[in-house]
Amino acid sequence: MSYLRSHWQLLALTALVFALWQTPVVVPLKILVVFLHEISHALAAWLTGGSVEQISISAQQGGFAVTRGGNLFAILSAGYLGSLALGAGLLMIALHSTADRAVTAALGAMMLLVTLLYVRDLFAVVFCVVAGLVLLGMARFLGHAANDMALRVIGLSSLIYVPYDIYDDTIRRPSVRSDAYMLAEAFGGTAMIWGAIWLVLSGIIIVWCLRRTLSQSSNLARATRS
Repeated sequence: MSYLRSHWQLLALTALVFALWQTPVVVPLKILVVFLHEISHALAAWLTGGSVEQISISAQQGGFAVTRGGNLFAILSAGYLGSLALGAGLLMIALHSTADRAVTAALGAMMLLVTLLYVRDLFAVVFCVVAGLVLLGMARFLGHAANDMALRVIGLSSLIYVPYDIYDDTIRRPSVRSDAYMLAEAFGGTAMIWGAIWLVLSGIIIVWCLRRTLSQSSNLARATRS
């Protein structure tokens, strides 16, 4: 009973996201998680000495990042696990920080900057510009509670979507040319093996995130503008 009192808002939000998961309402969130996936590839390329040529996302919840140089193993592995880690980070910031508006603004600004530098496809440009402006608008004109809720929704959507996407792309459909398929081509093994490894690692990340975030009350006590 104490657990329910301390986390009823987060539990209700999780249930709502699950209930709407197969509806058009959640599609923009899924595409946003795909954007985080492609950004994770880009980050891995930059951090390992490579560069990024192009980033794209599609209305069908697909995407790609064209990179040059860098560590191929890290770049291919970063997509699913990186987007999951980014989502977990956003959720933890929302639950245990007062920097929600700054983080929302940073996310929006990052989307606009990435669009300017690397995005070329029409749908991807429109989606990233609209999403970036919406996030900047929320940070500028809405209070802490609204920005906190936005980060919670994005973080939870990542925690839900990434493990499902790993399973769907690498275990249910191992012949799809996914990150795991390309990793198997380059380093051996099979897409199913790499997918299973990523699925286990994603479970560890999710459990660690929940243990950290649920160590104290996750309820948003009051709506304030700060």
